[in-house]
Amino acid sequence: MAAQGLEIESASRSTADQGSVAQSCSSIHPILDVFSAAAYGDLPKLRKFVEEDKASLANPDGNGYYALQWAALNNFADVVLYIVEHGGNVNAADNMQQTALHWAAVRGSIAAADVLLDCGARLEAVDLFGYRAVHVAAQYGQTGFLNHIISKYGADFEALDNDGRSALHWAAYKGFTDTIRLFLFRNAYTGGQDKERSTPLHWAAVSGNVEACMILVHAGTKQELMLRDKSGFTPALLAASRGHHHVSQILKNSAKTRWNLCGGKISGEKMAKIGYAPFLFLVMIILTVLFITTVLNGPNFPRLTAAVGIWSWIGISLLFYSILMLHRCSSKDPGYIKKNSGDPDANDPLLDVDSALTFNWSQLCPTCKIIRPVRSKHCPTCDHCIEQFDHHCPWISNCVGKGNKWDFFVLICMGTTVTWMGAAITIYRMWAGSMEPTFSWRWVRLMTSEHQGAVVFLVFDLLVLAGVTTLTVTQSYQIARNITTNELSNAARYAYLRGSDGRLRNPYNRGWRRNCTDFIVNGHGSDELM
Repeated sequence: MAAQGLEIESASRSTADQGSVAQSCSSIHPILDVFSAAAYGDLPKLRKFVEEDKASLANPDGNGYYALQWAALNNFADVVLYIVEHGGNVNAADNMQQTALHWAAVRGSIAAADVLLDCGARLEAVDLFGYRAVHVAAQYGQTGFLNHIISKYGADFEALDNDGRSALHWAAYKGFTDTIRLFLFRNAYTGGQDKERSTPLHWAAVSGNVEACMILVHAGTKQELMLRDKSGFTPALLAASRGHHHVSQILKNSAKTRWNLCGGKISGEKMAKIGYAPFLFLVMIILTVLFITTVLNGPNFPRLTAAVGIWSWIGISLLFYSILMLHRCSSKDPGYIKKNSGDPDANDPLLDVDSALTFNWSQLCPTCKIIRPVRSKHCPTCDHCIEQFDHHCPWISNCVGKGNKWDFFVLICMGTTVTWMGAAITIYRMWAGSMEPTFSWRWVRLMTSEHQGAVVFLVFDLLVLAGVTTLTVTQSYQIARNITTNELSNAARYAYLRGSDGRLRNPYNRGWRRNCTDFIVNGHGSDELM
């Protein structure tokens, strides 16, 4: 696939760089004309040039740029209004056919854009590349600006440039995940193909951005994973050809899980939803039967003592209670957040421009169409946003979240206790009935030959023990720190978990005593900031 087309930026790149230089050098270079006055937002000097020196605001400078463009780029709304009121053409275009609104989109200058649009600027004006303001804003990741002109002015974010690319194509290529979420939240089409027959997912694969790819995969269809561009590349093959092998593997795995199994009757996604809970239940029953028949009542074992009988009865009782807890964890609401089932255009949570200041764009859920609470996450398997999401556990066929974390922790603690007891009783029974005085390879061989059923039970019990003990220790550590598995695994993605030095900083950690107390009392960690 040829990527050259997407490597060509709009002329707004150079204008942004020039504006940046102008701002940083304002104390060095004097303001000599209306263009520099507009660029630096010096309204008094601009007035002097216009009202006393009779300078024109309708003409461009030597490079073909207008004073209005410089003011819009740097978001000087009062200067923009003055220029428009004193002869500046709100739709004047430079040599690249870019207007002041294009320049405002480069830096997300919302206040300047409001003035321009209220004064008659064309929202859908296109430059030589077919870029509209939405394309330019997407190229620079100006999510707030995009939301503003879409919500308030109805900007067409599905419009295509000269190469057939939408703003979503650009956001995907640039890896601006917040912008991607905004477009998907507003039901942008993920399967659109440009002149190279490339979808937004193809362009995300070109840049090798894992998070951008995963957002598009979850929002798209299995057909989009297998679409080929003009060169015959799927997104996975394209990522591999660019050296992004990790991304390629993720896309290949996503494609596999979406293929239908069993002659098309059961899909990989349905299998993921079913999970391993039925298998775990079966394992628990089989191990119970094995324990009773081969350890407690097995041949070549001495008669049960009262102490062993009591401990065995306690272990079996705990096991059956664990089965009840497994059912409870599997069936209980983990903290589902209600979806926005209404028309997003009629009930738009982003319609209020000021609301953009009260949340992070990463809190947008394109699937549920909600602004989810902090510490929540959308689970693609359950297809719900989960409050205080920890992880999706296939062994309980459910998510672990705010609603069932207590039950899950009780389940794994009981699992650890039961497996330890099962292993201890089995080893004790073998030792008590052995004629070999010391542990040795000879003793192991003897036990293997005399108590085959008990050895089989012990091997499987120890495997379960290793897994459930590791999980219990991990969850205990996280509870003591009031942090979730998801937050630990994806700390780099969450701004609230990073301090000013960029290191992990958990604002919800109030000390292990308080964290553990909150968990014991409430069944989940506190959401209050430290």
